[in-house]
Amino acid sequence: MDLVNVAHKIRQLRQQQQLTIDQLAARSGLSKGYISRLENFRTGASLRALNLVAAALGVDMIELFRRENASPEYVFGHLNEGEQIDRNQGLEYGIHYFALAFEKTDRTMNPFFIEYRPCDKKRELLQHDSQEFFIVLEGELDYAVGSPENARRMKKGDTIYLDARLPHGANIAPGCDYAAAIVIYH
Repeated sequence: MDLVNVAHKIRQLRQQQQLTIDQLAARSGLSKGYISRLENFRTGASLRALNLVAAALGVDMIELFRRENASPEYVFGHLNEGEQIDRNQGLEYGIHYFALAFEKTDRTMNPFFIEYRPCDKKRELLQHDSQEFFIVLEGELDYAVGSPENARRMKKGDTIYLDARLPHGANIAPGCDYAAAIVIYH
């Protein structure tokens, strides 16, 4: 099952119908968080869940697997042309994710441009099944691995490569008004 294509197709159908994630969750009986994770290829879906989503979108489940066009062999892009998505409820924490290379639906790496702005809420550490490469482009971030107490201040040009399933997270450093980074999940 091509989870990236299925995730893209679900988001595409939802947006074509001008539905919010909340509305699709209510229609399908699944949680908002689950729909968000599904659209952002952060979780695999059971056939039962896909059937519920398809029914909520008014399509046959097979439509979620159908490819509109074959994925191009390459795509050019620009940091300013990323598709904004709400990943891990980042907006609540002043974090904006922009999917890069999203037109390449058969990709095995998932690159994102991320912007950080000050926010009163600090995000908990996250875990996922992907390896991660992270590079700070601008500003300063406090990046924790394992526990919040194990945070390291990262500045422009600093990088980290993480194995899958390690709890981790980045928050904008105190006193910093803006930070930006690139993350690549594999």
